[in-house]
Amino acid sequence: MDFAPEEYSKEQLEAGKQLFSTPAQFVLGVANLSQLPLTDMPEVAFAGRSNVGKSSLINAVTQQKGLAKTSNTPGRTQQLNYFNLGDKLHLVDLPGYGYAQAPEKLVKQWQKLIFTYLQGRVNLKRVFVLIDSRHGIKKVDEEIMEMLDKAAVTYQIILTKSDKISAKELEKVLKATQEKIAKHPAAYVKALTTSSEKREGLDEVRAEIASLI
Repeated sequence: MDFAPEEYSKEQLEAGKQLFSTPAQFVLGVANLSQLPLTDMPEVAFAGRSNVGKSSLINAVTQQKGLAKTSNTPGRTQQLNYFNLGDKLHLVDLPGYGYAQAPEKLVKQWQKLIFTYLQGRVNLKRVFVLIDSRHGIKKVDEEIMEMLDKAAVTYQIILTKSDKISAKELEKVLKATQEKIAKHPAAYVKALTTSSEKREGLDEVRAEIASLI
């Protein structure tokens, strides 16, 4: 099996650069499904465990420091936050999952909101599931992946904070990730690796998103 990172042509990378040359704007926070924007604009969503670096990645990819609010407090994002990228695309920041200190009732509410959104959003092109490269795919990540399989929504793994481990360790984590991806029917075949802090892998994420629209 090939564990090499996804490669992109100059044209694909340029398309990604062009798409993200327009500033993104916060549109609204969705706390219940009746608030979802009535639009056929393509959407990509970002999911991940609390403190995996979702907001940091969204800010890094859009090159806008304060677009998505980052916090050291896990579970800060409690709704679906919508960002409009040049009237071409919505970026959707999903609530962090797996935060044990959140009240169980609230966690169930988040899960129901996310699953219903995933099942019924026809213009959702892909969900990017963020995994901390230092820890790899955990049980709670597997549960989300199974939920996405069930909802028949294509998702792609992004390994974040790749600068926090050695290249050898990253290769090992990437290999293990690819092996797990192979067992999930709705998972996209290739994982991406990123570091928001070092600005690594961002061009590839932009290229991938641009290819979806």
